Amino acid sequence: MNVYLRNLSYNFSKKKFMKKTVFIILLSLFCSVALFSQDINYAGKIVDTLASEEFGGRGYVEDGHLKAANYIREQYALLGLNSFSNGYFQPFKVKVNTFPASMKLFLNDKELVPGEDFHVDAASSPAKGTFEVVSVKKKELLADSVFLAIVDSARGEFLVIDERDFTPADKKAREKIRQRMNYLKYSPEISIAGTILLTQKKLTWHQSVKQGPRVSFVVKGDYNRNKLKKVGIDVDAKLKKLETQNVIGYVEGTEKPDSFLVATAHYDHLGKMGEDVYFPGANDNASGVAMMLNLAKYFKKNPPGYSLVFIALGAEEMGIMGARHFVKNPVFNLDRIKFLINFDLAGTGEEGIKVVNGKVFRDKFDRLSQYNATNDYLKAVKIRGEACISDHCPFYRNDVPCFYIYTLGGIKAYHDIYDKAETLPLTEFVDYFRLMVDFFEGF
Repeated sequence: MNVYLRNLSYNFSKKKFMKKTVFIILLSLFCSVALFSQDINYAGKIVDTLASEEFGGRGYVEDGHLKAANYIREQYALLGLNSFSNGYFQPFKVKVNTFPASMKLFLNDKELVPGEDFHVDAASSPAKGTFEVVSVKKKELLADSVFLAIVDSARGEFLVIDERDFTPADKKAREKIRQRMNYLKYSPEISIAGTILLTQKKLTWHQSVKQGPRVSFVVKGDYNRNKLKKVGIDVDAKLKKLETQNVIGYVEGTEKPDSFLVATAHYDHLGKMGEDVYFPGANDNASGVAMMLNLAKYFKKNPPGYSLVFIALGAEEMGIMGARHFVKNPVFNLDRIKFLINFDLAGTGEEGIKVVNGKVFRDKFDRLSQYNATNDYLKAVKIRGEACISDHCPFYRNDVPCFYIYTLGGIKAYHDIYDKAETLPLTEFVDYFRLMVDFFEGF
């Protein structure tokens, strides 16, 4: 072959090779985008479902917690996860105060909207009627003898306290007001009908495993306590004993199947406040369940070296009870856990993530940070020390190495009626997911 033909042949082959290479790169990028697009779509579907009205806030009215657990169990089965027991469920008993029916509050003759204008205290007892109001001033609240005299004389009346009386600098006063409010709400020895705390702050709710002796409210709005003359209420409350569950599945490891990596996320939320108001819990913690199920989906197709366990934990909002139950009744020895990550609040990420226990397990934190820096996933991976504020805590206290990770930035909805699927951005969910895949695959 002469030089011209040889060069022509080489150039043709080179162009053909380059086109083929470009095609492969573009195909790979397309497949990668399609793969992670599928992940975000799956995550969105999970959040939409768990935060829907049908699930009633995943609490203990209308079996919201059980509907959520059944949905997660169905996902485990569809993904093909193995189970340690028949049906994935690990049942346990709980006691919880619920508000299944009437939830009405009138100040003077104005009816307030539950969830928007007020929250009932989670330990409130049922009550109905119209009551006179006694306004308690700051100096009256802080003076012991005066306060006790007011309480003793306010038999069958509501006490109203304005939180705005206490400035941020009043640290001792704020602590005293907290103690006084707890006394007013929960002491069985006094005869007041209930309490109202006026506030300008964001309303947040919680759950209680007890029912107190009276009803109490936190009311948001610009009210003059001196003009409040009467309060009308109709509150239904029931203390229930019931069975709930953790939902457990796993992917068997290819190299060390008897050692475990663990991903946890609690699926329960606050449930309902009356017949019509429910707390969707999209970020807290439908988003964490979505992260966990996406990891289950990925690792079922790409089995890790260690077995990877997925635990959807119940009753976190009542004091991390599902995690406590698992630790006391493990389906495998806890000393076989190589590492555990708890996902709670995984739906934002504009400002990165915060890693609780990062200072404790610094080598694992540094590795996580390096994966993030190498691949430019998230804006920041921020370190934090110990904090017993989520489901990782019982594991950590039983010598299981673990992180609790939550996202930063974005919406501020938390423990309120505004934590909805339609306003949860899942902004950095895909990159957060990729980072977690890298981390688990690194073991």
